[in-house]
Amino acid sequence: MACRTHRTAPVVSAGRVRVFAGLRWWAELSPAAGAAVMAAGILSVGLHLIGQGALSIAALVFAAALWLVLAADFTARLLGDRRRFHAEADTPAALTAVAATAVLGSRLAVLGWQSVALALLALAAALWPGLLIAVLRHWGHRMPGAAFLVSVATQGLAVLAGTLATTTGHDWLGRAALAAFCLGLLLYVEALVRFDFREVASGAGDHWVAGGALSITALAGSGLTASPLWTGWAHQGLRAVTLVTLGLSLAWYVVLLAAEALHPRLRYDVRRWASVFPLGMTATACLSVAAPAGVGWLRPLGTVLLWIAVGAWVLTFAALVARPASARTSAGTGGRPGPG
Repeated sequence: MACRTHRTAPVVSAGRVRVFAGLRWWAELSPAAGAAVMAAGILSVGLHLIGQGALSIAALVFAAALWLVLAADFTARLLGDRRRFHAEADTPAALTAVAATAVLGSRLAVLGWQSVALALLALAAALWPGLLIAVLRHWGHRMPGAAFLVSVATQGLAVLAGTLATTTGHDWLGRAALAAFCLGLLLYVEALVRFDFREVASGAGDHWVAGGALSITALAGSGLTASPLWTGWAHQGLRAVTLVTLGLSLAWYVVLLAAEALHPRLRYDVRRWASVFPLGMTATACLSVAAPAGVGWLRPLGTVLLWIAVGAWVLTFAALVARPASARTSAGTGGRPGPG
């Protein structure tokens, strides 16, 4: 018995090594992984808007599955490695936890899962103040594009609250959406002042959030514009702000696309998911703003931009899969991981 135990012990140890190596990706998830949830989630919303039901559900399933993985990772770090958790919570990328949760909740609300969407809104709202304050306390100058996540996360709450106000009829959610919308605009200005514009030519992917933050602002504004809560001058003001932010996001789109052509960045980086998200968000914002703002040509433009975003998602996912396993688990720079 002793000899048999002695012979099998190395086999057990080797098995454990293989298992731990296989789980290594779990411990080294990057903060930009949250942007992958955001990208798939907003593509699901956009595909739903153009009637691509099967593709929309497929994107939703991917987003939900990855969100569950990241949520488990967030919880494990909160309970098991508080020092690392607090260090990661200070980075702007931590706010992908809020934004990804809000985007996923918005799609589920449209699907009719109101209770789940309300629970996700409560979770995102609970995470938001602590993470936002931690990030703002550690802000500096010449910040990367991830700095705009302070606005994205806040506008994500506005989008989800506004969507639930429409689907549930609760006016207080509409008012909360307006408050988040206004605060998100202020946070965008603050992030813009601190943004390092050299990132446009040299950023690894998250520089696209500079435009994506305006797109999600326009998306939140479209919901507020369509709401019966706001009439008269309030409705006209919301419509104007929505159109202006959408126009600025499209201008960012052109500038960033030109910069990519002039300064190609072809190597995969996990922060590339933060490029796919603004592509999808800009398309979805165009689709959503068209009807309430009365600008019909935005819908065909949004449809074209959406398929471009889908193509970008496919290429980014293919680049991820094509990487060696060791590179997939060890690269993920772009900041420390955020939850969810």
